[in-house]
Amino acid sequence: MRQTGSIFKVLKDTTWPDRKQRWHDFISVLEYTAFFTVIIYAFDELLSRAMSALINFLFYHKTLIKS
Repeated sequence: MRQTGSIFKVLKDTTWPDRKQRWHDFISVLEYTAFFTVIIYAFDELLSRAMSALINFLFYHKTLIKS
């Protein structure tokens, strides 16, 4: 039971951010999320187009060799 008491003491001694700081932190999280979403989407699009081009290139040259 001592552990429960120490948990409540830590929570009581913790300084929590005010409303302005919470909104600032929330907006920062949204900005970072949007940034990394764009980066991941761009990388995925680039990789997808490169793989499609490679597959089309190999398929085209394979049909030329058979002919």
